[in-house]
Amino acid sequence: MAEEIDQLRRDLMELQSQLAFQEDTVQSLNDVMSAQQQEILLLRRQLELLKQRQDEQAVRHETDEAGGPQDEKPPHY
Repeated sequence: MAEEIDQLRRDLMELQSQLAFQEDTVQSLNDVMSAQQQEILLLRRQLELLKQRQDEQAVRHETDEAGGPQDEKPPHY
């Protein structure tokens, strides 16, 4: 009987050790995922800014090709 209790204690200690390790692993994974989410948000914002800048340059390029406002005739012509 005492031997069975000792075995149960060892098993319980092993399970507690495994649980602590798993909790540490889950926390580490959570930290990594949080950092990755922040990086994704930053990259997404940078991509939006690049797209906006590209769109602005495309509009400027089209305006340059079509001629500036000085080349346009007033509406009454």
